[in-house]
Amino acid sequence: PIYPEYHTELFPDSILRTESPHEFIESRPNRNAIRKVYVSRSIERNLQTGDIIVFYRTKDQNAGYFTSVTTTVGVVQDIKVNIPDEATFISFCKRRSVFTDQELLKQWNYNPKNRPFVVNFLYVMTLPKKLNLKNLQELKIISNAPRGFERLSDAAFENLMENSNADQRFIVD
Repeated sequence: PIYPEYHTELFPDSILRTESPHEFIESRPNRNAIRKVYVSRSIERNLQTGDIIVFYRTKDQNAGYFTSVTTTVGVVQDIKVNIPDEATFISFCKRRSVFTDQELLKQWNYNPKNRPFVVNFLYVMTLPKKLNLKNLQELKIISNAPRGFERLSDAAFENLMENSNADQRFIVD
C-alpha cells in the first residue's frame, strides 16, 4: 500500500481522475526516474530481485470504500534491510523517494524497534483500469486491504492484470 499523499508524487503517470495534474508538473527526480525507492516497515521483508510488485493506493482520509485502488506495477531490483544508521538510510533513499532528508529522518526515528527498510524497484507501468477494494474482493484477488507487502498467487496476479486491462507483454514469466 501507498498513502495518497505520496502516491502521485512517486507515480505521476498513475494520477487519479480526482487529482489535479497541475500539482505534479514540477520536475523532481523521484517523479521522472524509472528507478524508484519505496520505504517500508512491512512485516513481509522477503522480497527478491525480480519480484513483481503492485502498488495499492489507500483511500483518501474522508473518502469512501471506492477510493483505494491498484494503480502501478514495478519490479524489485533489490532491498536494503538491516540498515546500520540514519546516514546510510538517507543515502539509499536520496533523490528516488518522495521524502526530503528531514522526512527520511522522521521515518528512520519513528520506531527504533522497527526501523524501515528500502525497496529499490523499476517502474514498469500504470494500470489502465484501476481496481478498487470491492473489485479486488469480488474477483478473489485479495480478501482484505493490504497492510504491507503481501504475496499474490500467480492466478490472482493474472486475474488482476486481465481485469485491469493491462498489456501483459510487459510481464515475462
